[in-house]
Amino acid sequence: MTDPAVHTPDTDAEAPVLLLVGSGYRPYREYILAAVSKHYRLWLLDSSEATWQLRYCLGATRVDTRNADSVREAALAVTASLPVVGVFTYDETQVVFCARLAQDLGLPGSPPETIVSCRDKAATRAALAAAGVPQPASHTVTSAEEALAAAEKIGYPVIVKARAMAASFGVVRADGPADVAAAFAAADGADFMNLPRYPANVLVEEFLTGPEISVDAVIHDGEVTPTVIARKRLGLEPYFEETGHDVDARDPLFADEELLGQLRDIHRALGFVHGATHSEFKLTPAGPRLVEVNARLGGDLIPYLGLLATGVDPTVAAAHAAAGRRTDLTPVHHKAAAVRFLLPEGHCRTVAVVVHEDRFGPTIHETGITAEPGDELDLPPAAFLTRYGHVVAVGDDMAQVQEDLREPERLVELRADALTD
Repeated sequence: MTDPAVHTPDTDAEAPVLLLVGSGYRPYREYILAAVSKHYRLWLLDSSEATWQLRYCLGATRVDTRNADSVREAALAVTASLPVVGVFTYDETQVVFCARLAQDLGLPGSPPETIVSCRDKAATRAALAAAGVPQPASHTVTSAEEALAAAEKIGYPVIVKARAMAASFGVVRADGPADVAAAFAAADGADFMNLPRYPANVLVEEFLTGPEISVDAVIHDGEVTPTVIARKRLGLEPYFEETGHDVDARDPLFADEELLGQLRDIHRALGFVHGATHSEFKLTPAGPRLVEVNARLGGDLIPYLGLLATGVDPTVAAAHAAAGRRTDLTPVHHKAAAVRFLLPEGHCRTVAVVVHEDRFGPTIHETGITAEPGDELDLPPAAFLTRYGHVVAVGDDMAQVQEDLREPERLVELRADALTD
């Protein structure tokens, strides 16, 4: 742990203090700090030296966030001198540490065992099965041979996925027996931000048909309230690379009692009390079926799209939940917002990324560039999340938003040198 860096952000000097554990990748996460810092004085605990984050933080402590004891020691040093009201994180690798820390400090949150059950997809399935929540068939396996037996029992196609990964790392569709061994190897070998492995590290699950959605929600005293419903766009089969999300404040799913009932049942079965979650569902012919639930805000700018669509900020609502406070989630307006992520055509080295503003349609809101000259990019299974940029659109009509995003690579162009594998 290093000596803390202290700063004076443009936050009310009397505002309560939130401990923020982990800050994330700036292009996708800075908007959260910018929003939450208007309501709380933030003290950041992070594994890297704070730089851009200091604009939004009262102070920062560099600490090994992989070490729970070090995080707790750093947190206690802050709480000894500042009125800390909650522990806040949107980092998948920190959710369990933060639940334990909040419990130790007597601050609002959900039981650590609840968060562990979300991090462990097999534990999620077991808890929901015990509660009678409908979900896909799922088997935990330790070898390619066990995976093949599970797949034969379920019936093809199946989903083979890592038990504790995130961001679709280690998720592969197997269409027949010949695909299972490679799918098991990809799932078992997946590594994302040092998330844990288990002796039985892979799940084989029933393949669910239908559109995929995500539901961000906040929980206060066990009451679950959706903040964002996003319709997911996927590509690069048999992998599940997320290529975009569409959010409509008028989405009829906000009034779908079957979906909302399952959402409540899932959170009740897992034992949520306070916090924020990002749940993913398939809308199957038999009804909504849970893919997974994560004890954090959604990534991929989904909460930002929610803000653009409704005028209510899901990130601030999540911060309030971490402090045990309710939020008025009544929409200020009803718009449509969407994002498209830009992927390379294959293995390449970036020369330049060029934004063509003259090609923008009326709803294009902003663009982001996430690759620098010299960066090497590739596609699954060699690499995941190697995007070179994104485009966000917002407007009154989803059809116009989608039309303006129909060819996003024309708006943000990758110039690159192809590389041979």
